Amino acid sequence: MSISMYDASSPRFVSMLRSLDAILAKAEAHAAARKIDPAVLLAARLFPDMFAFTRQVQIACDHAKGAVARLAGVEVPKFEDTEQSFTDLHARIAKTIAFIESVSAAQLNGSEERDVTLKVGGQDMTFKGQAYLLGFAQPNFHFHVVTAYNILRHNGVEIGKRDYLGNP
Repeated sequence: MSISMYDASSPRFVSMLRSLDAILAKAEAHAAARKIDPAVLLAARLFPDMFAFTRQVQIACDHAKGAVARLAGVEVPKFEDTEQSFTDLHARIAKTIAFIESVSAAQLNGSEERDVTLKVGGQDMTFKGQAYLLGFAQPNFHFHVVTAYNILRHNGVEIGKRDYLGNP
């Protein structure tokens, strides 16, 4: 039995984005309970040369919406990177989920061999659809989601593997 491009992409991205949104809510509650300025968590990073928490969430959303758009052959929605609060990040995740859910299975299925070209580090990279999804888009998406999770966990937010996995 094979898995469709839709099944391998949209529901997986949406599930993890919902988990990320729930983790954000726990981070908000943690900050409020401990009287931590939310800006501290939003600016937190694991190492000085890594992106801060807010940027990790933005990039995770970008990879999810970008993958679905490119595979469907539609324009990638542009979101400005202006989020400065948990509320803003919740809204970005919601916009990303809404876009992903607006793309039908029919638009994604059959994209295994579609050429996908994007600029990475100023250079064009071209993939076939399935290789792009499985070897580039999903790994990058998960890297940024797990890094956001790790930043919060490192800063004392009481989250665990079940929070990360959510309800697959």
